Amino acid sequence: MSPRDHRREEHPMAGEPQDDCLFCKIVAGQIPATIVRETDTTVAFRDINPQAPTHVLVIPKAHHKDAAALATAAPQLAADVLRETQAVADDEGLDSYRTTFNTGAGAGQTVWHAHAHVLGGRGLEWPPG
Repeated sequence: MSPRDHRREEHPMAGEPQDDCLFCKIVAGQIPATIVRETDTTVAFRDINPQAPTHVLVIPKAHHKDAAALATAAPQLAADVLRETQAVADDEGLDSYRTTFNTGAGAGQTVWHAHAHVLGGRGLEWPPG
């Protein structure tokens, strides 16, 4: 293995699929999901543990560990994800909804692939959590 290949294993290149990532496996079709929208750059699917009548995750197809990493490495892709949150809300008939990005374990991120939660269909209190 060349030194370059070794670095790649230690620090995967941003945007590359990760073998151990649940959302990369959904993108690849290896794990089933209830997909509600798909574009060239994003996939939106229903959360398996919904916190509201509508709870859809919008993810970039390219792997980035969290929203901050996505915005830094691929701002246009981050914009695609955000644009799709509105499209999901429109498709779901939501006139009010919340878009949330959990970044880091302390904020509740449990899958280390950037994703936006689209929550709606009930009153959402503030502050959350």
